Amino acid sequence: MTPNLTYDYVIVGAGSAGCTLAARLTEDPATRVLLLEAGPADDDDAIRIPAAFSNLFKTRWDWHYETTEQKRLAGRRSYWPRMKALGGCSSMNAMIYIRGNRHDYDAWRDTHGATGWGYDDCLPYFIKAEGNARLRDSFHGSSGPLHVEDLRFQHPLTGAWIDAGRAHGLRLNGDFNGATQEGVGRYQVTQKRGARWSAADAYLRPALQRGNLTVLTDAFVTRLVVQGGRAVGVDYRRFGEDLTARADGEVLLSGGAVNSPQLLMLSGIGPAQHLAEFGITTVVDSPGVGQNLHDHPVVPLLWRTKGVPDLADGATLPRMIQWKATGRGPLVSNVAEGGGFWRTTDDLAAPDIQVHMAPTLFYLNAQHEAKARGLTLAPTLVNVFSRGQLRLRSADPTWHPAIDPAYYSDERDLTAMIAGMRRLLDIARQPALARHLDGEFHPRGGDYTTEGIHQHIARLTQTLYHPVGTCAMGDGELAVVDPELRVRGVDGLRVIDASVMPTVTRGNTNAPVIMLAEKAADMLRGITRPLATAGARQEASL
Repeated sequence: MTPNLTYDYVIVGAGSAGCTLAARLTEDPATRVLLLEAGPADDDDAIRIPAAFSNLFKTRWDWHYETTEQKRLAGRRSYWPRMKALGGCSSMNAMIYIRGNRHDYDAWRDTHGATGWGYDDCLPYFIKAEGNARLRDSFHGSSGPLHVEDLRFQHPLTGAWIDAGRAHGLRLNGDFNGATQEGVGRYQVTQKRGARWSAADAYLRPALQRGNLTVLTDAFVTRLVVQGGRAVGVDYRRFGEDLTARADGEVLLSGGAVNSPQLLMLSGIGPAQHLAEFGITTVVDSPGVGQNLHDHPVVPLLWRTKGVPDLADGATLPRMIQWKATGRGPLVSNVAEGGGFWRTTDDLAAPDIQVHMAPTLFYLNAQHEAKARGLTLAPTLVNVFSRGQLRLRSADPTWHPAIDPAYYSDERDLTAMIAGMRRLLDIARQPALARHLDGEFHPRGGDYTTEGIHQHIARLTQTLYHPVGTCAMGDGELAVVDPELRVRGVDGLRVIDASVMPTVTRGNTNAPVIMLAEKAADMLRGITRPLATAGARQEASL
């Protein structure tokens, strides 16, 4: 049966933002919403099992993106996993719940002209979304749909990492989303009773019973329909049939930092000269579409270990039975169980390094056979200066775009990464951790000379899966959307996803994307919420 093809809102993409928008907008029973997802339903055990997320890479669940050849990565193309299913990347990520730093949001407002997006504006939406099982204070929510809990499994190396970091002089931090971001500790995760809790679980599934929400999977949007300067719908392809969905209200584009700018350009919204290369008629000459692409690069440092099990040892049938029966055991691990934040120089306004610690060998996106028991300590650059771009390679929507994050094109990024690596090496020499280590796995032979470090960075740098910025909001010449997330030059069209971030937040980006969508839903409904409480405003140095 052909569904009703006219709605108040058509949402493109059922990732973290799309699921959140669909749920919030349909709270009004008079609002009709269509949610289109290019991928299938999220109905695979590998999605539910936290430790299995890398098993989804390069499968039918994945968009199979890779970058252009990266000059500072010895000409390598970097593989970018991106989930194609309900829940989007929240159905594939490592589930770390990090909001970012107060400085990130205040810079959106003060530096980029994103009025209304300062930390005090955003904190109420983090609190609204969050259902934290442990933390109860002015920074956290306990009744929101996004369940956040402590890991129900703790590998012994995670405790050793924390002890080593403290011995090195870093403070213990039990809440990276509270009064301060710096220090070492264990990450909280978006899980519920030991299973992944994606945006589809948190937001979409409870809304599916509403008669005003239609969700179509396997629906690949090929073009935005713009008439008389207004977005009035989308064309999409489903099971070989070309269809059109009409929006009486607005089209909400939530495809992410790759798909959203690609779809805008395919629809004639982008740099006119670039569009002309592919015979695409310009609807709006918007030079910022696809610009400002950046990502969190990460460089794993790896050691063989002794005297402790590897996380991969838990991939057994008995452990699977344990997980299904109790929601406990090593399969509950999100792999990156612990970490921390610090500044590489004292004059920085906020941390520029985040660490992801894993009690196994995790490198090159885990696309390798485990050869030894090991430990991974991975410095991640979270204050990124390098800027790349995303460009079309064809007017055919099925072609992947050219993705160029330009890793380390700004020398400041390389300098900070090297400083982060060297500090991690010092932490690894602390007795609490060193007693578990049995020699370097990478870099081989422990080559920590300047040349050896540069070669290691070129060989093993990978994405931390956090691309942003390609439809940036603000008031500058290259701003694609205004602070209300409305696409400049087109009525009835907004972009609501990580692509609107003018700068990437300091930390994992899933929680910030959900916050964006929560705030956007209120914008669409005309709801204004009060700023953060006075206590949180005074205390937070995040």
